[in-house]
Amino acid sequence: MENINNYIQQNKERFINELIELLKIPSVSADSAYSQDVIDTSEAVKISLEKAGCDKVEICETNGYPIVYGEKIIDPNLPTVLVYGHYDVQPPDPVELWTSPPFEPVIKKTDIHPEGAIFARGACDDKGQMYMHVKAFEYMVSNNCLPCNVKFMIEGEEEVGSVNLKTFVENNTEKLKNDVILISDTGMISNQQPSITTGLRGLSYVEVEVTGPSRDLHSGLYGGAVANPINILSKMIASLHDENNRITIPGFYDKVEELSLEERTEMAKAPFDIEDYKKALDLKDVYGEAGYVTNERNAIRPTLDVNGIWGGYTGQGAKTVIPSKAFAKISMRLVPNQDWEEITELFTKHFTNIAPAAVTVKVTPHHGGQGYVTPIDSIGYQAANMAYTETFGIPAIPVRSGGSIPIVALFEKELKSKTILMGFGLDSDAIHSPNEHFGIFNYLKGIETIPLFYKYFVELSK
Repeated sequence: MENINNYIQQNKERFINELIELLKIPSVSADSAYSQDVIDTSEAVKISLEKAGCDKVEICETNGYPIVYGEKIIDPNLPTVLVYGHYDVQPPDPVELWTSPPFEPVIKKTDIHPEGAIFARGACDDKGQMYMHVKAFEYMVSNNCLPCNVKFMIEGEEEVGSVNLKTFVENNTEKLKNDVILISDTGMISNQQPSITTGLRGLSYVEVEVTGPSRDLHSGLYGGAVANPINILSKMIASLHDENNRITIPGFYDKVEELSLEERTEMAKAPFDIEDYKKALDLKDVYGEAGYVTNERNAIRPTLDVNGIWGGYTGQGAKTVIPSKAFAKISMRLVPNQDWEEITELFTKHFTNIAPAAVTVKVTPHHGGQGYVTPIDSIGYQAANMAYTETFGIPAIPVRSGGSIPIVALFEKELKSKTILMGFGLDSDAIHSPNEHFGIFNYLKGIETIPLFYKYFVELSK
């Protein structure tokens, strides 16, 4: 693979132009007005995999948008890497905040990306990062240095919850059989310091409803005599954390994974300035569970947060009522080994039990997903770290993400293989926001680094 950099330089403009053409298609899966565009994008991905060298490519229909599957099997006795990505994108709204049209990609220089970044919806999440794998594969095939088998599974519903992916995976376990799953839908610390996401938090999301009287009441005539659902709900929510900001739900921490000192020490190597953090968020101080630093609180510890709360009169002026109902939306980010359905049951039981007899409580689960962790001593992690070390000149730092990607746990359950999250985006790339972008440096660095993962994974698998 000595000539990878030469190949990238010779094909740089083509690589960029191909990605720009892909970004022009508004594949917004959440809006049916773009349904044909989403389908057109699946066709474009199919063509790109064929041109890159897959021996077999097919568009697999689902009850929603199709999944593009491709493969190149050079020897059944060699390891197989399954690449996952998605070709759908978030809605561009609010469009008026974009400095250039979201589906008319342009390259602009920034302080972080002096060599330029592609500004467009989906540039980083996930068309740009997915397409790195297609071009890395193209290089390995065209230079006859593909060291193992490759399979691609590129879906079109990730931004709407991957609602049909579970069924597809369950029904195609043999087709998708692999030794490791490779995903680039995460980020890294900086263009100078690579990192590998080794953990994702799970999620339990619920809505609660507290009901008091059968109708809104006059707060003068009934105040002090009947329960006010907003007052009650506020007290109930406040009781969900103790004085050390630990969650008070019985059994909540029973399966919480405690990280080893080794991994916490490795995580602590990530550059982090608490004063810069507070300044960026306009905070006087940070806040969270006692005994953990900020980068641990938002990554390796479970949380419970109120995402919205409402009830009563909120219009202009005054209306003196005791409301009949009060509502809140609550999310719990979970760490590996915490089962989201079990946590939802624990929350429901506890929240119902702490309600006074003067009100009734209803808990409605919305959705959830399992957490995930890749051990830093796994072959996949070691191969990724060796690849980053070679192209960046320094080892990658393992980081735990506070976010959730439920499909990763699904893959391990159904396909019995670990996932390696080799992200090349940055926190500043504005994914899901106006002016999303992806650095040219990051795009090309991904194409350079990914083939080395294949090389080292095969060597370590012997």
